[in-house]
Amino acid sequence: MINQLMAALYINEIELPCDEVYYEQLLTNQDIDSISTQLYHLLKIQGKLERVPDFFRQYLYEQYLQTIQLNLFVKHETTQILNAFEDRGMKVITLKGVCFAESYFGSLGARKTSDIDLLVKTDDVDATVKLVNQLGFTVEEEKIPGHFHCSYSKMLPGSKIPLVVELHWDLLKESTAQFNIEEFWLAAKPLGQYSSVKELSRPHVFYMIVLHGWRHNLDSLKYYLDIIQMIYFLKDDLDFDLLIKIAERHKTKKRIIRTLSSVYQEFPFLECIKPFPYKSSKKYLDFNSKKEGSNIYQKYSDFINYQYFSYDTPNHTIKEILATIIPAKK
Repeated sequence: MINQLMAALYINEIELPCDEVYYEQLLTNQDIDSISTQLYHLLKIQGKLERVPDFFRQYLYEQYLQTIQLNLFVKHETTQILNAFEDRGMKVITLKGVCFAESYFGSLGARKTSDIDLLVKTDDVDATVKLVNQLGFTVEEEKIPGHFHCSYSKMLPGSKIPLVVELHWDLLKESTAQFNIEEFWLAAKPLGQYSSVKELSRPHVFYMIVLHGWRHNLDSLKYYLDIIQMIYFLKDDLDFDLLIKIAERHKTKKRIIRTLSSVYQEFPFLECIKPFPYKSSKKYLDFNSKKEGSNIYQKYSDFINYQYFSYDTPNHTIKEILATIIPAKK
């Protein structure tokens, strides 16, 4: 149902839905909160806010105000951490978060941010933990066995929800890919006036965002919208051939194709922006069916296909199955 509104925001020739009932029904979608600030920002920069019903505009505005207030604090904390890395000459790469919102949506308040994600060198993990501890992130979050990050949190003023900093030393489990994180470091560029603080190259940002969407099985509209916005933002600079070559080298091709095919299937207007030549002919479970309308067999089948058959090699599939049967020790 969200497709009508999204198409009108990304294709100039398509008019916004004008039926108030449509917007009332949108608000019954529990996941609308996850993209409310993006919708507000897109409507605002296109001068279309006055074309949606008052109650819908007011809802988006209230969500936007909450987000900008939180993101301002997250931005402050992020800057404190990045400055500490720079002062110590320690290399770090920003992942997602407020930097992603500013770079690809064009506004600090255009995307909800719940944590601070950083990529650090494996040899620097211990030193980085000490660094974030000194900045108040002292509560260690529960570790996920076999994963590639650790997390520390601190309480926010006036909030029951803590701010979490995730320290990544990789982006995928070693057991299910032939991932080379060094490629990302070599292609990274200095962020702003920093020298030790880096940002990923644009191709690698898109690659990461697609893999992030896959990791969550596209179970929220925010994962779709991140990918859609990057496709729209990059357009002709987005090289799908290069993306697939990288994925083939890393043994992540099936994950990339599955995820992008699902996004293009859910939002067909993307074909007008940037056709995806590697789109699978397979029909994946649509978002509404995932969340509510599908029977248990369809949901189970989709999950099994995602969880165990998204891998490029039988060996990676077997390792993932074994990891389920015999979980890694904490």
